Amino acid sequence: MPQKQMLVRPYRTDDEESLVSLWQVCELTVPWNNPHKDIARKLQVQPELFLVGILDSRLIATVMGGYDGHRGWINYLAVHPDFQGNGYGQEIMNSVETALREMGCILYTSDDADDLLCVALGGRRYIQTKTRMSSQA
Repeated sequence: MPQKQMLVRPYRTDDEESLVSLWQVCELTVPWNNPHKDIARKLQVQPELFLVGILDSRLIATVMGGYDGHRGWINYLAVHPDFQGNGYGQEIMNSVETALREMGCILYTSDDADDLLCVALGGRRYIQTKTRMSSQA
């Protein structure tokens, strides 16, 4: 359970610089993949699945979800290192899972880069791969 309540909301264009900084701190950016272009592309397709977590007016978490009608995808899942281990990663994942479930998605996976990097959630190493959501319709 998070210590303080984090606001989870859809990404807004004024979040861009803080978001890219978060991705860099969490080592999610790579030289051959421009994060600003990734943001622009995501805003064209299912922007409602692009979520950020705000704590005390600071962007501390993010997740980028997608759904193709068969399988959901999780990308750019990150929690600022200063706030890891407090449940914020699980909180933002719960939000994107709810949104995916509402679209009819029951199975999701992350891309290979996220699988290799892993994501620290709740003080443990966690790889989100081909996981069934707990409550199915």
